[in-house]
Amino acid sequence: MDHLSYSSDAATRLLPPVFDTAADLTDLPRQLEPWHVSAGSSARPLITACLKKARAHGGWEWPEKPLVFLSDPHADAEGFLRSLVASGVIQRNADRNGFALTPFGQQAKIILGGDCLDKGPSNLAMLDALGELHRSGADLHILAGNHDLRMKLAIGALRGPRSPLTDHLFVRMGRKILPALREVYDRYVTPEDMIDLPSEDACSARLHPLPDWSERFAIAARDQLRPKVITKEIRKLAEKREQFDREAAITGLTNRQLMAAALKCHDIFFTPNGPYAWFYENMDVIARSGSMLFVHAGLCDNMCKLLAKGGTQALNERYRNGAKNASLGFYFGPLANLVRTKYRPSDCKLTNRGVDRLHRIGIHMVVQGHVNNHSGQRLLAKRGLLHLEGDVTLDRTSRRLEGLDGIGAGATLIFPSGDVIGLSRDYPRAKHFAPERYI
Repeated sequence: MDHLSYSSDAATRLLPPVFDTAADLTDLPRQLEPWHVSAGSSARPLITACLKKARAHGGWEWPEKPLVFLSDPHADAEGFLRSLVASGVIQRNADRNGFALTPFGQQAKIILGGDCLDKGPSNLAMLDALGELHRSGADLHILAGNHDLRMKLAIGALRGPRSPLTDHLFVRMGRKILPALREVYDRYVTPEDMIDLPSEDACSARLHPLPDWSERFAIAARDQLRPKVITKEIRKLAEKREQFDREAAITGLTNRQLMAAALKCHDIFFTPNGPYAWFYENMDVIARSGSMLFVHAGLCDNMCKLLAKGGTQALNERYRNGAKNASLGFYFGPLANLVRTKYRPSDCKLTNRGVDRLHRIGIHMVVQGHVNNHSGQRLLAKRGLLHLEGDVTLDRTSRRLEGLDGIGAGATLIFPSGDVIGLSRDYPRAKHFAPERYI
């Protein structure tokens, strides 16, 4: 695409107006450049091969209205809101305590690609901002991420009778939700909630797996997990337990208070009419618009087969049913692979057979989160299928750890005209990709 030239009104046509002139958004890109492929010398021919295959299977179908994809806000409400501003979806109030949809935001479809939770600075503030967008009348679609699933697994492990298959999941999955538990404790736990809880030692025993867990787990998991996965899970828990205890101490909560916060999470997230029940109730795992498939992480052959047979509705229903009482068999299986794969050897496999199935039903590109980038969105071929990585490192915790300054902002815009725009405050210009004009 390096050969494309832009008319003087191209940026005006493809970049929605930004209704916020605050100094913290002056570094948003307002000029276009062709989407340079910089993933190595072999990237361009691989992408070209994907596009030729798309052309051979009927070409591209584009959404009927503009589509905005944001992903991985990771409990940073400000990064999320700035991204909505950057993509022209909202105009914030002068006091920054609210916002309204812009004309563009009223007509656009918004897909949030997962991982609203964890990292920080505030899980509940992030969900409050998302709830305001949900109530604004926006055409909003929330997809599951691996961190969102981790919350469900961790909290679910404390409900009902103990089982060696789930007994370790609060420690295994709960370390990263400890800051959220602190927030929930501070906002929602009352003295009355603490009265009926058992002693500190009893709560500690319930939060942690039983002393003979590893032996019992190795036997119980035989029908669900491969021997290598069982061995790795037992080894991993020893590391996770030490990390959990160390980071739990940092929260300043006792074991009784942690238990109270975890039980309260069940009430507010997973009980009908809970204040955040809408978050999981409205969550899908996959969405499709035209020739593009939206998912947090990626695909495998089994999911390609299910998509070809029943479409996104069948896949979403199966994911929701599986996630209700999820065990590690679900977490390591093909459905949860949608939110956790990085196409590692240990992940469920995507092969030419699965990719060919997608092309035959008109799906030519996956738009995903999960893999964060420091220079805006990235375009590449994975397993012979075109992928657009849309996680542009929004949250301040990741940015600080990875050497990026300030608060992130960015989004991927897809237009009925066949134009794809990558916006990020960490890249000086807006990236422009037009698949049908690339070759």
